Amino acid sequence: MTDLTPDAIASARLAEAGRVWTSDLSVAEFALLDAAGYRPLEFVMGSSVFHIGWQAQSLRQSVELQVLTQAMYTARMNAMGRMLAEADQVGADGVVGTRLSFRRHGVSADHIEFIAVGTAVVAKDEPGRMRRPDGAPFTSHLNVQDFYTLLRTGHVPVEFVMGVCVWHVAAQGLMQTLRQVGQNVEMPQWTQGYYDAREIALSRMQAEAERVQATGITGVDYAANEWMWGGHTLEFFTSGTAVRKVGESTFTEPELVLPLV
Repeated sequence: MTDLTPDAIASARLAEAGRVWTSDLSVAEFALLDAAGYRPLEFVMGSSVFHIGWQAQSLRQSVELQVLTQAMYTARMNAMGRMLAEADQVGADGVVGTRLSFRRHGVSADHIEFIAVGTAVVAKDEPGRMRRPDGAPFTSHLNVQDFYTLLRTGHVPVEFVMGVCVWHVAAQGLMQTLRQVGQNVEMPQWTQGYYDAREIALSRMQAEAERVQATGITGVDYAANEWMWGGHTLEFFTSGTAVRKVGESTFTEPELVLPLV
């Protein structure tokens, strides 16, 4: 990953943090964040415009395309790392509501910009207590409602974790294609390819969670994109918020109200 230091313009903006806070929170989320004992510091972001390289591949082989996998992972990590650097600069405990999006860059079809945004927050009474075990700010894609509920279960967010796998599904032969004409039949190379790619992506996400000493991952989601590679090459991307348990649940059992007879 390249240098994560915010540029001069961003640094000047972040230096003003504390005078007027900024966030992408709704009014209801802001109120709930306050009730949870936190306050917003700054709307933080990171960006990476990345050129997706070329990799040789065989049409008849189902296999991971590791050069492309690494490119897609690195581009996202660049954006996430720069967002985290902004949060660290303003002294945040972490970032809530992290969103990782992309757009095609206009220069070329194989240029993609990944953008990570969220709201940097800090504990009002004890700044720093919610940071990760390694001292870095946490990142979480949970909205404030889910963040509040998570805290009440005795868990805290650790890191927005992800897994990536770019997979090429082998093209079937001519005779197999002809035998399938007009038939209801499973296409095993596609089924197996999807299974393999998903399992690799999920395993990598779990490995990231273990690396940051998390005990679980919540809000797991996945997406499949063909990008510019065509119909036989797809990227499976999975993500979620790694969490760890630090205390007991503060939820109380609802009072049982018996009907009048």
